[in-house]
Amino acid sequence: MQKTEWFNRKFPPIEDNSILPSIIERLGGTPGRTDEIAARLNDAVLTVKPNEKWSVKEEIGHLSDMEPLWLARLNDLVNGLPELTVADLTNQRTNTANHNATETKALLHQFRKQRELLVARLRHLTDDQLLNSSLHPRLKTPMRIVDLAYFVAEHDDHHLASIREITLSGF
Repeated sequence: MQKTEWFNRKFPPIEDNSILPSIIERLGGTPGRTDEIAARLNDAVLTVKPNEKWSVKEEIGHLSDMEPLWLARLNDLVNGLPELTVADLTNQRTNTANHNATETKALLHQFRKQRELLVARLRHLTDDQLLNSSLHPRLKTPMRIVDLAYFVAEHDDHHLASIREITLSGF
């Protein structure tokens, strides 16, 4: 099954802030789902780079590498900034981090700790803060906190699907 490339995805605005608790739950569950997938894999599978794309370890490292951006964007929205923090679309941090040389448990732990910060911050927002909107710099569409949370959850699942592709590819 072919999956849509990340940069081709569209994200329509979410009108209902009351679905945010469910999205937060999904975000909080990503480290556990990642742990579950990685626990069944040996080091050869964790570090293989099919078609010169990222390995499982690099995919996990990328999830962790993105957490500072998600927190920065959440802060942008809370503070009412007109535009969200710009992402490095080249993924330089992930490409140069050498995640394959890091123990899998350390990568998973780092991601879990960083994600806990995002989830805690999301859980303590006020209803007024949920109304703030900022322009997404690449998509050129306004986003509210619920939209950002959904965007992050979809990003998580995009990379978990990539991990699953590697594990099912026979390596």
